[in-house]
Amino acid sequence: MKSIAQKVFDIEIESLQHVAAMIDDQFTAAAQAILACKGRLVVCGMGKSGHVGRKISATFTSTGTPSFFMHPSEAFHGDLGMIAADDIVMLISYSGETEEVLKIIPFLKWNKNKFIAITGNTNSTLAKNSDHCLSVKVKQEACPLELAPTSSTTATLVMGDALAVALMTLRDFSPADFARFHPGGRLGRKLLVKVKDLMRTDALPFIAPEATFTQLVLRMSEGKLGMVIVGTAGKVEGVITDGDLRRGLVKYPNIQSLPITQLMNDNPIMVDETELVYEAEELMMERKITTLLIRNAGNKVTGIYQIFNQV
Repeated sequence: MKSIAQKVFDIEIESLQHVAAMIDDQFTAAAQAILACKGRLVVCGMGKSGHVGRKISATFTSTGTPSFFMHPSEAFHGDLGMIAADDIVMLISYSGETEEVLKIIPFLKWNKNKFIAITGNTNSTLAKNSDHCLSVKVKQEACPLELAPTSSTTATLVMGDALAVALMTLRDFSPADFARFHPGGRLGRKLLVKVKDLMRTDALPFIAPEATFTQLVLRMSEGKLGMVIVGTAGKVEGVITDGDLRRGLVKYPNIQSLPITQLMNDNPIMVDETELVYEAEELMMERKITTLLIRNAGNKVTGIYQIFNQV
């Protein structure tokens, strides 16, 4: 089985290298045409080409080029109305003779839409009628029967990726741009989310400096954060964590009679509400702490951020 898997990889890698060697000025022209488009990139393909087309469209959409996938069969039952005059269309057909795809061409010409062909046959009907034609012709499919699209669909997918990356470069697409389209992802959280968006603000565990040891333990339990803030929001005198409490129990046999201020860290780390989450977490890892006090512009504590509460 291992040898079969390695052979598939070898065939598909060789196919990609073959297609890469054929890239010419048509690629540049296609990329420039998409860049100049005032509308969206409509991707269309049938069967396996359709599955690949959906992924290509999704990649474009997430990298700054508005796009959607249109199924060729549905196109003739109303979906052609999705194509506006200022859209550009990408038609995918390895043979270049897929009937459902070819039937769309007359409408595109009537609607004055430019279209890009991705095909393995540059002499096909699709290629000859396209404004720009990108060849993905492979020498061999990885399928031993030469029936299931394998190398050809991989080459088509990579051609779509190459176009998307070229457009990212032409648009000077930045990590911040990517984050805006992926606010729920790791990068979006890193570049966009601030500690004020994730900090805890309700029932913060403040305790008076003159509180007893028993009150300290009860307040820490009630707060369910493993720490208390000694003082008030406007005047923080220190922080006592459950770690401080454990160390105190070992160090002071008469801990119950001690002022709680003797257990506290009187120089707790605070960050502003506008601090980015990733910057705050880097600071916490550097200082080997799990809790940060969050302050507003008036230097009042408004929340607590704990790294181990975040996924």
